[in-house]
Amino acid sequence: MHALNNKMKATAIALDARGALPLRAKLALAALAMFVILALAAQRAQAEHPESFADLAEKVSPSVVGIVVDRQFRGVSLDGDPQQDPFAPGSPYREFFERFFGEDFPGFRDRDRGNGPRQHQQRGLGSGFIISEDGFVVTNNHVVEEADTITVVLDDGEELEAELIGSDRRTDLALLKVETEEQLPPVTFGDSEVVRVGDWVMAVGNPFGFGGTVTVGVVSARGRDLSGGTMVDFLQIDAPINRGNSGGPTFNLAGEVIGINTAIFSPNGGNIGIGFAIPANTAERIIEDLKDDGKVQRGWLGVHIQPVDEAIAEGFGLDEPRGALVAQVQPDSPAAAGGLKAGDVVLEWGGRPIERFKDLSRFVADTPAGTEVEVLLWRDSETATVTVETGMLDEERVAALSGDSKKHPDRALDELGLSLTKLDEERRQGLGLDEETEGVLVTRVEPGSPAAEAGLRRGDVIASISLEEVDSPEDFEEAL
Repeated sequence: MHALNNKMKATAIALDARGALPLRAKLALAALAMFVILALAAQRAQAEHPESFADLAEKVSPSVVGIVVDRQFRGVSLDGDPQQDPFAPGSPYREFFERFFGEDFPGFRDRDRGNGPRQHQQRGLGSGFIISEDGFVVTNNHVVEEADTITVVLDDGEELEAELIGSDRRTDLALLKVETEEQLPPVTFGDSEVVRVGDWVMAVGNPFGFGGTVTVGVVSARGRDLSGGTMVDFLQIDAPINRGNSGGPTFNLAGEVIGINTAIFSPNGGNIGIGFAIPANTAERIIEDLKDDGKVQRGWLGVHIQPVDEAIAEGFGLDEPRGALVAQVQPDSPAAAGGLKAGDVVLEWGGRPIERFKDLSRFVADTPAGTEVEVLLWRDSETATVTVETGMLDEERVAALSGDSKKHPDRALDELGLSLTKLDEERRQGLGLDEETEGVLVTRVEPGSPAAEAGLRRGDVIASISLEEVDSPEDFEEAL
């Protein structure tokens, strides 16, 4: 730029006595101005599209850790049944093993000495990142779920035993804590709301246990849904992520975490350039909640909702498909107390427009219990406003919705892309349904499946098929 200034001074001296520029000087000045504009554009382009990501990788990699998880489990006991236990006396298989391996075969010794089924160890690998100098680490819930021991491996190879502070299955997030005398290098969360499709991102993690690995790509989509009932609008990225990357961070060019890698879409288990990250704004709220007491508190409204398609919009007199249609209001719920009714279409929650029907679930979940919220509705072909006070979504309702009851396990119908379970008294109470409600509870809906295309979602209760009542998953299959 110093040389450019000298050239501009020299051109200025070329003014004639009347103070006007000769033609040659005008052309030279125009060319110089064009050169400056191009130089500045190139400099800006280089800043937006760096030739190398090495500086960014060097800056953030020390904050990314590997997660090693050990789980202990025992084999299944067959209670000495000769028809099932190959080592039980009288079993034809025992005679076979004795003939070839003798009576000292290890399986005989373990069984005959009453050792029972052997204990096995399963090791899992994942990624995480440091968010505080005193050792708080973020990762995915599915990485550390049911772990007996959790080890955090720092960038320099040091291994630290980690304590699970809390986890949240509905957003697949977990918070760990490690103790060390050294101050750890934390990263900061960025604003995922300003991330645009096409922005550069860098994913750092521990794929296949290889250690710190950097991949680069762009945000390829926003607002992706991975499963029925999820509380997350995922970012879709094409930076390659693989098994072991789960829980690792996705960075923007400023070195801020704008997502947490959590899943890939792949027909063969390998990377095909479609990965999903939990947005930083969602993760930051959940992590702060977990820091308090290891649990996440969510608002509760007490409605079953469904999408508003073109046919429903036309039938209700809406100008376009939008909002969330209230299909059912649970008795003694905040929605019932606030005056919501089946057939209402929720257009806004506290001034926030419901662009997609699942926005309502997320907005309600993010609202603290006891908050009064104005709800804009479409009712009887005109707008109406009601005020509701949000309740708290307790663990009993979460368990009921998740199908965690031991009495009636889920039944997967893979051809339809959904899982069902019997609506027993425990789930009925957890969901706030009255005693007369009968049917089967939908506990899982695969995205893109026939069930999803038909509008079914997790938490729906199917009462009948073609006017034939169903009371169990078996009834459902037979009626279908």
